[in-house]
Amino acid sequence: MPSYDYLCEANGRVVEVKHRMSDKLSSWGQVCEKAGIEAGNTPADAPVQRLATGGQVVKSSSLGDNTPPCAAGGCGGGMCGLGGG
Repeated sequence: MPSYDYLCEANGRVVEVKHRMSDKLSSWGQVCEKAGIEAGNTPADAPVQRLATGGQVVKSSSLGDNTPPCAAGGCGGGMCGLGGG
C-alpha cells in the first residue's frame, strides 16, 4: 500500500499515512485516524494538503538491498556512474 505525506498548515506537522490511492484525505482528523495518532489541540476539521513527496511504494524484497540501480541494470547499463556496468 502506498504511503503519502500530509502537511497540516494549522500545526505545521507532516505525517506519513498509508492508504489506497483512491482515498482522499482533506482534514487533520482524517489523517490522524489513518495514522493512528491523537489530533492534540489541532481541530479535526483543519485542512491538510498531500505533499508531492508521498505516494511511494517499496517492495519488501528490496529493503536492505544496497545494490546500486546500475549494477542491477536499472539505469541504462551503468551510464550514471554508480554501478559496475
